Amino acid sequence: MQTHGVTVRSIRMLRGPNVHAYMPVMQITLDVGPYEDRASTTFPGCVDRLLAWLPGLQLHECSLGRPGGFVERLRRGTYLAHICEHLTLELQTLMGFDVTFGRARSTSERGVYTIVVAYGEAEPARAAFETALRLALAAFHDEPFEIEAERERLLGLADDYRLGPSTAAIVAAARARDIPVMRLTPMDSLVQLGYGVYQKRIQASETSTTSAIAVDLCQDKSLTNHILRTVGVPVPEGRTVSTANDAWAAATEVGLPVVVKPAGGNQGKGVSVNLASEAEVDAAYAIARSFSPEVLVERYIPGDDFRLLVVNGKLVAAARRDPAQVVGDGRHTIAELVELVNEDPRRRPGHSSTLTRIKLDEAVELVLQQQGLTTAAVPAAGTLVKLRTNCNLSTGGTATDVTDAVHPRNARLAELAAQVLALDVAGIDLLCSDIGRPLSEQGGAIVEVNAGPGLRMHLYPAQGQPRNVGVPIVEMLYPHGAPVRIPIIAVTGTNGKTTVTRLISHMYETARWIVGMTCTEGTFIDRERILQGDCSGPRSAEAVLLHPRVEVAVLETARGGILRAGLAFDGCSVGVVTNISADHLGLGGVNTVAELARVKQVVVEAVRGDGAAVLNADDPLVAEMAAATNAEVVYFGVNVQQHIIAAHLAEGGRAVFVEQGMIVLATGRERIPLVELDRIGFTANGKIPFQVQNALAATAAAWAAGLNPALIARALSTFTSDAAMVPGRFNVSEQHGVQLIMDYGHNQAAIEALAEAVNALGARRTVLVLALPGDRRDEDLCATLDATLSFASEYVLYELQDRRDREPNEVPLLLQNRLPEYVPSVIAADQRAAIMQGWQRVQPGDRLVVIVDKVEEALAAAQALSDDAPCGVALAVGGTEW
Repeated sequence: MQTHGVTVRSIRMLRGPNVHAYMPVMQITLDVGPYEDRASTTFPGCVDRLLAWLPGLQLHECSLGRPGGFVERLRRGTYLAHICEHLTLELQTLMGFDVTFGRARSTSERGVYTIVVAYGEAEPARAAFETALRLALAAFHDEPFEIEAERERLLGLADDYRLGPSTAAIVAAARARDIPVMRLTPMDSLVQLGYGVYQKRIQASETSTTSAIAVDLCQDKSLTNHILRTVGVPVPEGRTVSTANDAWAAATEVGLPVVVKPAGGNQGKGVSVNLASEAEVDAAYAIARSFSPEVLVERYIPGDDFRLLVVNGKLVAAARRDPAQVVGDGRHTIAELVELVNEDPRRRPGHSSTLTRIKLDEAVELVLQQQGLTTAAVPAAGTLVKLRTNCNLSTGGTATDVTDAVHPRNARLAELAAQVLALDVAGIDLLCSDIGRPLSEQGGAIVEVNAGPGLRMHLYPAQGQPRNVGVPIVEMLYPHGAPVRIPIIAVTGTNGKTTVTRLISHMYETARWIVGMTCTEGTFIDRERILQGDCSGPRSAEAVLLHPRVEVAVLETARGGILRAGLAFDGCSVGVVTNISADHLGLGGVNTVAELARVKQVVVEAVRGDGAAVLNADDPLVAEMAAATNAEVVYFGVNVQQHIIAAHLAEGGRAVFVEQGMIVLATGRERIPLVELDRIGFTANGKIPFQVQNALAATAAAWAAGLNPALIARALSTFTSDAAMVPGRFNVSEQHGVQLIMDYGHNQAAIEALAEAVNALGARRTVLVLALPGDRRDEDLCATLDATLSFASEYVLYELQDRRDREPNEVPLLLQNRLPEYVPSVIAADQRAAIMQGWQRVQPGDRLVVIVDKVEEALAAAQALSDDAPCGVALAVGGTEW
């Protein structure tokens, strides 16, 4: 989007906890172009125009911390990005979203700003910002702006995307209980409550426990009446008809006046009541027939219209419903009076607002005809004119709460009706003169039972006490004390994430839990891969949380996903940070290691109060993240004498470390020897430091999450660093005299750890097959190459499949020119060719180390070489992401 020389470079919706806030925010990168040095004071009349269009801006506090603070800033002079922040917030407020958080900050590039604003729904927020930018520029240049038309457009968009009032009430009640909420569709009200195996789903007031048979029964009004009448519930006499003549015949059978309505309708559509003539019945039949192929004719029950809400077999709310109506003033026609009523800001089209706008249609004309009126009539002052005979809110009616007035016998009848039809949430419609007297004493009857009833009338009655009916629905789905969350263990850091994630998963699998895991190789449910590729972002995590069999989620959480969309969950049980080192710097606005640590810290901030942050005590940037959480901190490190661990234990804290060749669990002065390093094969008996660190991190996470230490020990001793368990993560094998290692490390810290591990395995002539990502800075690539010089004798360089905007062979040539002249090197065409050339350069007694790009492709290439190798050597493929 570009206008007046201003360019919107990007808009990102960060749905979960993120680097800016715990709430969902919209992040805009805005190039203000020619307005970089133009304050609001340089545009005469700008402030007055903004306040005329959006008077609510006068309440914005801004950094001054008091109402009117933003207007003061405007009058003193502030800039476009800051103005757009506040306009976006105000427009969202007008749309009905309660959001107040925002900020605008300059970036390292002149004229480019990052604007962050909280949002209620993504698409309405995006539209609000786009309107805000146009509005600000119109105010700057004294251009016309149709604010009312724009406001109406935004309100309509908000109505399309916001949760309906019934769903919103249940969601609010769930959040008040700290139950996770995941919206499954952007425009419908389908919502998941809870995670994994504890999930429930709702759509409006229908729930995952609502019986499909019950819903079908309620759609068939004639069958509903038959069943209710069988068990003694009073219902009106009537039958279904298929022609207008049959409708009149049925009316005479049951006795006039009658009600004519669709046999399978809802929301009061097509319902006509108190019909006393053949002409009226004929007209009503035509209206009902337009909504349903079958039409129901019933005896008319005089009295008021009441809706009783039954949840889980108990009456929780009741309302009297009044039909859409207007009061004459002696000056306006009925059509004009309807327009005036519809100006009430509470009335909107559809069902998303407190009240629904009244619509003039054939049903209204029939009701007016019964009163001797038309829409062009001018009723006398004070005259009440009914526009509908049905009282549904969806057709413009209003409601009055009468919950406390319901007679106990009437309540029991409503509860029986819901029970007979097996409805968990039921709206029982009944007609009678006095809800405080038994129906049997006044000839009242239940006229309809609704599955998925609307909750608006109880939440927002025009008169009487509002009833928070979302609460009993949530209590039905999740009785107090019932579990709603599965353990979520989020693993982040620069290196080691994948191995730690897989090891934690193996620990839970050893304990016979059904694990949902995401990592760079895919998404796995109960060890079966359901999604392939790099799944370390929030979408893959959502797939795990949505899965109904998952009992624990172990989620690799990469920086890219945090920056793009925030976290997928509202909070985690355990947050693990393995380490922080230079990687991907210069991308996504992250230019320093400290800024990278800030991104990773989001996982620590998301740890729930009853959870634990598992932090690397040997990494200062990680250890200091303890200040970012109120949860328990569990440190891990290789040495109990490390000062952070020692101080933490002295205060009674928990830590995991190595002591006398064993992994030890410690709480204060208490020590629990867990397992000897000699039994942990993937650490090479403790000789590979980064694998020891991975083992400590995973152990600390599982222990913090409450897993039995005995099962943790067993999992450590049975975890293997092979292609089957951790493909591409430092898989080592030696066959026919050649030691074979394949590694996924692509940054300096990972390669330094690899060098230490390779040297620990003993001296051998080593051929290194190497490729590095093009999105690293040249100095980072050269430093990474330098880290290999301690163990590599010869190099085969190749280019990653994704060059990351580099020229062809730019990175391999950079690396080759960095090598000392005496070190042999060649450049291969691709990964497969590089592996082949590396294999051709090794002899028995040598070592081949391959830094892989595509792990599965590398595995296949290695297997093909081993099959064709004259000596019969079988290559094992692996990689270290330490």
